Amino acid sequence: MSKLVLLSGWGIDARIWQPLQSHWPEGVSVSTPDWPGYGDREPLADPQDLAALAATMAADLDPDAVWVGWSLGGLLAAHLLAYLPTPRALVMLGMGPRFVSDSHNSNSAVSRVEFKAFQRAFHRDAESTWQHFLRWQLSGEPAPRPAFERLLDLIGQVPPATHATLLAGLVQLGTLDATAIVANPPCPMLRCQGVRDPLASREQARGGQDSDKWATMGSALLIEEAGHCPQLSQPVALVGYLSDIAYRHAPSAGRPEETS
Repeated sequence: MSKLVLLSGWGIDARIWQPLQSHWPEGVSVSTPDWPGYGDREPLADPQDLAALAATMAADLDPDAVWVGWSLGGLLAAHLLAYLPTPRALVMLGMGPRFVSDSHNSNSAVSRVEFKAFQRAFHRDAESTWQHFLRWQLSGEPAPRPAFERLLDLIGQVPPATHATLLAGLVQLGTLDATAIVANPPCPMLRCQGVRDPLASREQARGGQDSDKWATMGSALLIEEAGHCPQLSQPVALVGYLSDIAYRHAPSAGRPEETS
């Protein structure tokens, strides 16, 4: 059995993975745990405590699986590699080594100035700023407005996380840097993102040097006609890619028909 653990990003809970449910092939086992503070899960006393996060998520992060961290979930999963038994592989979906850039010549499309402005807006009006972020990350999808409506149908009209958890997540988006982890990975690390992802740099989106670096670690995939949320715009393509990764990194590698 090939196993996948799918981890959601900032301001969005595990329901983001529901559009993939009907597309998983035979032989792939999928779990979608929420982070602490999301859904019905109790928040951490200190949501920025990575050691506490690792301890809380240990039972969910099966080392015999491929972990898939989307957006902030990718950064968190990368940093949890230092605390937990390493998985068979880690896929960072819609996320490079860092989210915020201090330079226009970086592998992030989000500048420090933009991000600080977003944090200030969140402090003034959390719910409206959260909805603005949803629209922003969906702006690269082929049909942004239907994608936004579909997302709200999935997760509701209010943030599915505690305010403290969301605040901590913004700090993590602004500070976590997985560059050193990517350079010396404790397990295979792979990257996948939509070609039209508005939160990715142009270099990433066109498959440039950054993509080459990730490809040397196993695989890098750019999904056509998708932005930051291929779960909504290209579920079949995303399932195909993740299933292939799960098969290749399973205990007995290969698709079911290849090992029967």
